[in-house]
Amino acid sequence: MPKTTYRVYVIELSKRVFTDNIKFRTANPQFNGVLQCLYVGMTSKKPKERFEQHKKGYRNRKGYKLSSNIVEKYGMYLRPSLYNHIKPVFSRTEALDLEEKLALELRRQRYAVWYN
Repeated sequence: MPKTTYRVYVIELSKRVFTDNIKFRTANPQFNGVLQCLYVGMTSKKPKERFEQHKKGYRNRKGYKLSSNIVEKYGMYLRPSLYNHIKPVFSRTEALDLEEKLALELRRQRYAVWYN
């Protein structure tokens, strides 16, 4: 049985998220409006498939929402140039760590970033 692999991905969000969503704005005091607003996530699926789940408001069989409201409302497209350099990993914990590191690095570069 093949091991599950996890990938980090980045979605560009509409800049409206910065003005519409106070939690997003509060999380990104470094943002100067020049660069983009982004969502960073990790998945065991292909990034394109995960993006489509977000946009549809994906729920699991038990009815729990497994997609981000921010991506559902403001997500525009994937930004592979910001994540293709990161190799897939076999540990969910490691993937979550990579997600956070990438999000914080993008914030240091003055992007506005949301991650879980």
